[in-house]
Amino acid sequence: MGTIAKVVIGLVALEHLYILWIEMFAWETKGKKTFKTLPRHLFHETKGLAANQGLYNGFLAAGLLWSLLISDIVWQHNIALFFLICVFVAGTFGAVTASTSIFVKQALPALIGIVLVLLS
Repeated sequence: MGTIAKVVIGLVALEHLYILWIEMFAWETKGKKTFKTLPRHLFHETKGLAANQGLYNGFLAAGLLWSLLISDIVWQHNIALFFLICVFVAGTFGAVTASTSIFVKQALPALIGIVLVLLS
């Protein structure tokens, strides 16, 4: 896999680690600043739900980081593509169901990663 593809994968993974941190550990502080469309009183009530979502974001980040550590190029491509496609699908679903900005923030970087992996 090319260096640019690996950098994009790393950036997507870092983004999902950041989302994990917000949703699992900073939901009632940074979450309120990040997710401004939610009424402030809901943050305490939804803390457990947000933590669950954060955990899933952590799994996506772990898979992407794992793909960077695989020495077999075929498996590296396959694992990277699987997790990038998962991020793309989740980002697209979020854009349709929650906020269109999620497409630009999550799905588009994953799509760029998918294209770079396929071209390398």
